[in-house]
Amino acid sequence: MAKNGKKGREKEKDKVKNREKEDRHRLAASARSSDAGSPHDYAKELDRLQIEIAHLQAWVKKTGARIVIVFEGRDAAGKGGVIKRLTERVSPRVFRVVALPAPTDREKTQIYMQRYIQQLPAAGEVVIFDRSWYNRPGVERVMGFCTDEKAKRFLELAPRFEAAMVESGIVLLKYFLDVSEDEQERRFRQRIGDPLRQWKLSPMDVESYRRWWDYTRAYDEMIRMTDTEYAPWWIVPSDDKKQARINCISHILASIPYEHVKFDEPDLGKRQKRPDDHVETMRARRLVPNVY
Repeated sequence: MAKNGKKGREKEKDKVKNREKEDRHRLAASARSSDAGSPHDYAKELDRLQIEIAHLQAWVKKTGARIVIVFEGRDAAGKGGVIKRLTERVSPRVFRVVALPAPTDREKTQIYMQRYIQQLPAAGEVVIFDRSWYNRPGVERVMGFCTDEKAKRFLELAPRFEAAMVESGIVLLKYFLDVSEDEQERRFRQRIGDPLRQWKLSPMDVESYRRWWDYTRAYDEMIRMTDTEYAPWWIVPSDDKKQARINCISHILASIPYEHVKFDEPDLGKRQKRPDDHVETMRARRLVPNVY
């Protein structure tokens, strides 16, 4: 009886310890969420980073630099949010986002890399791939759109392709956004209930939810076989979207050796005078009705 009583007390202690451990994890998660700062702090830091992105743009245009940024990751991990904040204050003629659709029948007969090669930057361009050639060892492999043999062959050849890019002078950065199972489910359910986000939930997203561990194995092998010194993978934990955006954009800026380029202020001069024979014609035009 005494032995059973002792075991019972030990089990109860273990339960208490486990509860305390769980409480600590919850508090830590809450603290991490708070660490992202208030909305004002986030906005202030994002403004600062976007000013630096503008300086990067000026440097890219002046020097003719060529930059490729690859974004891969779990579905609902926040790739689009990072890309939006990275590009919303700069010129789309310099920062070009590439999000290719499924290959056409013609493209399916080409060399796999062919349609990606033609998207690579010319001088003075930053090309951002929202998903990239890594579709092959990821979604294509998991969903059966390519064979295991083709996926493995891709993983053998991809480092050579990227080495050729880097040797040609292209700055290549690769980011993988990772999200936990619980957070991905929360975001998917949020999309289901929000008409403004329902378009984001594709059949492929649903399959990625169901096949979490198939994707895990595929991504683990992809990163292991294509993480190189000249083109390493950088993992971005993204359960906290704002934190992920700030961390990722900060890393991009720190990874490119850009300099601030002096802005030559233009002389606006004087506006020409209104011609004496000018006749106002606005009344003859169709005007958009005032509704606001």
